[in-house]
Amino acid sequence: MGELFYKVYELVKLIPKGKVTTYGEIAKAMGNPHFSQRVGHALHQNKNPIIVPCHRVVNRFGELASGFKFGGAQEQKYLLEREGVNVELIEGKFKVDLNKYIFHYTNH
Repeated sequence: MGELFYKVYELVKLIPKGKVTTYGEIAKAMGNPHFSQRVGHALHQNKNPIIVPCHRVVNRFGELASGFKFGGAQEQKYLLEREGVNVELIEGKFKVDLNKYIFHYTNH
């Protein structure tokens, strides 16, 4: 695991239960808003989802990851709802309301 993966994982650990953030928010917190895809790659390599709660990361539209490594979007939905995040099915995609559930990083 490289330094980039380590930084991504440390930032994901900061997302509180009941909140989500986006790949772009993590990239911005790392100092490079163009790293969104790298953030996604790092999360797909996550080996410990209990310690690094990658289910709390969604895309910039609030959509869940169809390719969520640990069981697909249905499992990500289950995990988020268990934490109190409302997930809706809109136009065939599971989504969360970013206005209500977004977690923004400060001082990163």
